[in-house]
Amino acid sequence: MSFKVKDHYFKKAKQENYLARSIYKLKEINEKFKIINKGMNVLDLGYFPGSWIQYTCEVIGEKGKVVGIDIKPVNKKLTGIKNVNLLESDYLDFSDWKSLVPDGKFDVVLSDMAPNTTGIKDVDQARSLGLVEKIIYELPVFLKPNGSLVFKIFDSNDAQNEIRNLRKIFKQVKIFRPDSTRSVSKEIFVVAKNYEA
Repeated sequence: MSFKVKDHYFKKAKQENYLARSIYKLKEINEKFKIINKGMNVLDLGYFPGSWIQYTCEVIGEKGKVVGIDIKPVNKKLTGIKNVNLLESDYLDFSDWKSLVPDGKFDVVLSDMAPNTTGIKDVDQARSLGLVEKIIYELPVFLKPNGSLVFKIFDSNDAQNEIRNLRKIFKQVKIFRPDSTRSVSKEIFVVAKNYEA
């Protein structure tokens, strides 16, 4: 089953000129939860290679803006898009948010980041959780009140505890597993809406 899923979405992404099959995960999330809308400012942490950027641009339109930050070199395949700003940086080292959007804060923060995996379950889960914890810690810096957060995490007991804690700062928190996720994958997506800054 996992190979069929891989083949279908991989080929579909190629045919539709998207940079990665992960486009369909965000598309499914947005169609279900209505996170991204026209005119929004969106921050994509760990955007590379950029299929989430491509989809976000389609949704937000010309009046919106998407900023992608990744430690990898800027993907030049995305540089021609007008409402996109790509930065090669560790987002934890970046501080000049007001240069990116008027008040320095975004309507939506996205993260499809994953750690370099070792194949050791506990280690990979801990690394995934560490990435998410850093984002949550920094939310007051770059997420607007009533804004939304979408992130990927490798499921574990500690991850579930972190998700429960999110309910203290978001009015709505849902766990979602898109159909395009490979059946063997341990990743889940968390959709948190209405940030109580």
